[in-house]
Amino acid sequence: MPGFLVQQGATVMCSHGGQAQPTAPNPSVTMNGMASLLLTGPWVITGCPLVPPPIPPCVTAQWITGTTRVTSFGQPLLVQSGTSICVPTGTPLIPVVTQTRVTAM
Repeated sequence: MPGFLVQQGATVMCSHGGQAQPTAPNPSVTMNGMASLLLTGPWVITGCPLVPPPIPPCVTAQWITGTTRVTSFGQPLLVQSGTSICVPTGTPLIPVVTQTRVTAM
């Protein structure tokens, strides 16, 4: 599905409201001076309000689907319409605010 590319500095949250941050920006492709993000890069989550037990908070996340036609170094880029999964809850990340100039499929 087409959508806006997700860049470093975008507001991305776990579905419970924790703040997600990329750990591996891709400075080879930039949008408005901000690095793009590859599908393979892991994310860390801070501030997830879930309290164990019974459910531990979201700690990390990984994107599962990204762009299919646009790549960097042969790897898909992150797109707002992509899917992801948080560990250990299995819930998705939600891109809340991204750049709005570059779309990809």
